[in-house]
Amino acid sequence: MTCIAIDDEPMALEVIERYCAKTGLVELKGVFRESIKAIEYLSTEKIDLVFLDINMPEISGVQLAKSISPAPMIIFTTAYSHYAVESYNLNAVDYLLKPITFERFLTSIRKALTAIATRNNSIQSNDDPVIFIKSGLQTYQVKLRDILYLEKQGNYLNVHLKDKKIIIRENMVDVFHLVPSGEFIRVHKSYVVAVKHIVTIEVHQLTINNEKIPIGSTYREALRNRLGIR
Repeated sequence: MTCIAIDDEPMALEVIERYCAKTGLVELKGVFRESIKAIEYLSTEKIDLVFLDINMPEISGVQLAKSISPAPMIIFTTAYSHYAVESYNLNAVDYLLKPITFERFLTSIRKALTAIATRNNSIQSNDDPVIFIKSGLQTYQVKLRDILYLEKQGNYLNVHLKDKKIIIRENMVDVFHLVPSGEFIRVHKSYVVAVKHIVTIEVHQLTINNEKIPIGSTYREALRNRLGIR
């Protein structure tokens, strides 16, 4: 996966450079402190991913993201958390809050790799997309249709498949960067389920593969609306 970094702060670019080299998963093709030069580069070079600072002089990161066509994947970087909503409205892969830790950076890289894999496999077979899930030192290729539900447990997520469970270090708030919200729904503070695998629904719980999953009171109405239950 190829990428560039755009940021007017030299130290921020140095962090991205160091982290890219450390992961061994991404090839950093260039760094830019000026938005105009980055736009010129992107007009002639095809890049998979852009690390993009939001607070840029002359042209903001948000304006730059809207101007790039065809658009690469975007991971916004900023010191200000209030830009998070706007970044997700632009379908950014992720949003990194400075100072960026290597662990959080690596999570973003994994999300980008999964997005590429999902896109490529969707092109090859729209009926059977896959994602890549990293657990410890291993990375699993998983068919979306085989994921039954995801369960939050401490600092980890248990990805329950038809035949096994994969444990990953991920936050529940980021779960829809891993699986598509069109096929999965959150039904409890600790559970996200695959809609297609729901067998029965009761007031306080639902059943998937003979497993009882609790339905949180704050998620009940959204679930009923999603499934058209009156």
